Amino acid sequence: MEILGTTIRVCVDDLDAAAVFYQRLTGAPPQRFERGGVSVAAVGCFLLMSGPEEELEILRKVTATIAVADVEETHAVLTGNGARVLAGPVPTPAGRNLIALHPDGSVFEYADRRVPAS
Repeated sequence: MEILGTTIRVCVDDLDAAAVFYQRLTGAPPQRFERGGVSVAAVGCFLLMSGPEEELEILRKVTATIAVADVEETHAVLTGNGARVLAGPVPTPAGRNLIALHPDGSVFEYADRRVPAS
């Protein structure tokens, strides 16, 4: 399993103001999208999320998003080492992801950039 990087997840009240701050901080333009009623701005290594509290409460339980080369391989490595996959693998606008509960109780999202052929 190849880990390519980590994205820090940040829940914010004002996505527009936060996106400006993080753009100035990182020098990267925000990439915006909507997912399940939550507005998201990916800015450098930060994933800013804003939306209904009931949605954010669930998202806050995920420690970080880890970029991997292949979600299917990651699934096999995780489950082979005692992690429990809670959701996925599923397609996303940018690739595929899964959510896993590690044996220590921490929860991580794993994502790749492999967009399924349509």
